[in-house]
Amino acid sequence: MKLSHFNFNLPEELLAEFPTENRDESRLMVVNRKTGTIEHKLFKDVIDYFDDGDVMVLNNTKVFPARLYGNKEKTGARIEVFLLRELNAEQRLWDVLVDPARKIRIGNKLYFGDDDSLVAEVIDNTTSRGRTLRFLYDGSYEEFREKLVELGETPIPKYINREVTPEDAERYQTIYAKEEGAVAAPTAGLHFSKHLLKRLEIKGVNFAEVTLHVGLGTFNPVEVEDLSKHKMDSEEMIITQEACDIVNNAKVNKKKICCVGTTSMRAMESSVSSQRTLNPYTGWTNKFIYPPYDFSIADCMITNFHTPKSTLLMMISAFCGHDLMMKAYKEAIQEKYRFYSYGDAMLII
Repeated sequence: MKLSHFNFNLPEELLAEFPTENRDESRLMVVNRKTGTIEHKLFKDVIDYFDDGDVMVLNNTKVFPARLYGNKEKTGARIEVFLLRELNAEQRLWDVLVDPARKIRIGNKLYFGDDDSLVAEVIDNTTSRGRTLRFLYDGSYEEFREKLVELGETPIPKYINREVTPEDAERYQTIYAKEEGAVAAPTAGLHFSKHLLKRLEIKGVNFAEVTLHVGLGTFNPVEVEDLSKHKMDSEEMIITQEACDIVNNAKVNKKKICCVGTTSMRAMESSVSSQRTLNPYTGWTNKFIYPPYDFSIADCMITNFHTPKSTLLMMISAFCGHDLMMKAYKEAIQEKYRFYSYGDAMLII
């Protein structure tokens, strides 16, 4: 399949800038791969599709306030710095993106906070917008991290065309977020409320937690027509023995295994044994899933509605079947489903 197979016209008014008031009352499209049927529900109805012993795989990564605004020395120009990943804790080295990038050169210093209490020096160029910064801060490592949190802003996606509000810090975080390290939320999980999780638990549904720290690579546009030539950025991931036991036990007992989100799916598919069971893993993955692809473990998934030509859409196509996915997306647009992070959800069974 080629990049052009994943293009469609998305009306701008369908981009959700705010979530529904109650997380579990967003809309849910249920797509059945065997019958090709499509149902329209509310997200809280997801409970009707699961039984005792079924497993949901959750990505428990936690978004950190990765967007900082600083001023360039001498000129005072306002510069946005997006923290991507920590390279060296001791030396306080970070991979970042800067905007506007043309103004930022090696040797420049940036000042953050009203009192300039945090300073960063540019020590390398990595990509056209990428830089390596060394942060200079008079305090312990713990105090430095606290300062980043204090000065940072919740990194809601750029396409949400509004100012960040204080509520976004909580709204743009799943209720089961634990392991800090993501620069974007695993958005399928944003639909779960505490009440819904409790109801699923009472019904006997088990939860396996994996960690995949979502980076910006997930959202990088695909710019090659031949998908085999697209390279994903690496993202850090952890799968514990406990998660493997829950998933593999469900597989043995022929229970449903549902990935909540493309990131959970990518994590699982990055650590599969030759017997098609889940292995523990700590490290990095740059796995890119696009059609045709033979999935090893999950037999259903929950996901949001994604951008044209995105790697996320390509994974959904591989899982759902391309024609059925495009039919579902066409119906979603007709029925005015809301797209992207704060949008509505799809359950593929």
